[in-house]
Amino acid sequence: MGRTKTAPAAHAQPDKFPFAFVSCQKYESGYYTAIEHLCEEDLSLVIHLGDYIYEKGPTKGVREMPLATSVTLEDYRTRHALYKMDPVLQRSHAQFPWAVVSDDHEVSNNYAGLIPEKKSQEQGFVERRAAAYKAYYEHMPLRASVQPHDAYMTLYRTLRIGTLADLHMLDTRQYRTDQPCGDGSKPSCAEREGPSTMLGNVQEQWLKKQLTAGQVQGRARWNILAQQIIFSQIDVDPGPCHRYMMDKWDGYVQARKRLVDHMVERKLKDVIILSGDNHNNWVLDVKQDPNNERSAIVASEFSGTSLTSGGDGSDVAPEYADILGKNPQVKFHNSQRGCVRCSIAPKQMISDYRVVPYITRPDAPIKTLASFTVEAGQAGAIKV
Repeated sequence: MGRTKTAPAAHAQPDKFPFAFVSCQKYESGYYTAIEHLCEEDLSLVIHLGDYIYEKGPTKGVREMPLATSVTLEDYRTRHALYKMDPVLQRSHAQFPWAVVSDDHEVSNNYAGLIPEKKSQEQGFVERRAAAYKAYYEHMPLRASVQPHDAYMTLYRTLRIGTLADLHMLDTRQYRTDQPCGDGSKPSCAEREGPSTMLGNVQEQWLKKQLTAGQVQGRARWNILAQQIIFSQIDVDPGPCHRYMMDKWDGYVQARKRLVDHMVERKLKDVIILSGDNHNNWVLDVKQDPNNERSAIVASEFSGTSLTSGGDGSDVAPEYADILGKNPQVKFHNSQRGCVRCSIAPKQMISDYRVVPYITRPDAPIKTLASFTVEAGQAGAIKV
């Protein structure tokens, strides 16, 4: 037994729309305490940005993962069932409507389109992806129109919140070109600077139309892009050189530039980008030219930490401690576990970074570590 809510009617003008977004909930890494606290909130929606399951095993962590690595349909079905046995997940799905998109671990780590992470995984990978998508569809709250066909499943869609906002759910995994420069964190290479796609041509053109539809029709004030991976450029080399995370949008420079250029050309206002995957909290200014500190801010990015993946975490992740100063677009960084609670209103959006001190044992308290606002008509997050 559960409940849900209908979205505001197309021409309704809601005073606010409260929601939260989460990602990365490796079962064996810990307890879903942040989700448990969310169940005490009055939310209209929970957005899950991917890594609902993790495919590998068996492993022993805080909780035992008894299952072998998922490859077949039965494997993925059993893994989803194990996750859904968690009483906190059960309660949260009964409490709220969820909007979901998958990332890589719902299939296999760092896959790109039909290309697996490792060459040794190529044989049978299309069938494996088809099995994973089918199990994901069977176990997640998705409409019949999303039902997969073989190894393909159309997950991108727009959820309209009356005249207040358009929420664009994106798929950054299924249609992308392969990660450049050998994947991982690397210096730039010719392949990174060359032609690339993150969304695939069809989804990219669809998104551009969706972004401008509200502008033309005078419908939506806010454009919210809910997608899996960090969008903004982050130089992760602590020294004078440059190094970038190739599995993120940083590996797809031309694909990102096309989308940013579209925002600039159409003079789009109030664009918010939500992301997950990185197991860290970030608030970032999205720059028109990411290599120019003085470049105009075109959007605001809120990236949320993991629910459990990566263990208890810390205030600042060691691998990022020495690079924050050379990335002035970073407004906030934190490496604890938790979720991001948001509220959209006609004149501003508020984002609260909610964290717990530990997830390796149950019943942790939760607190708001930092809050940020974005004022309507003015890109850039402001710390409250």
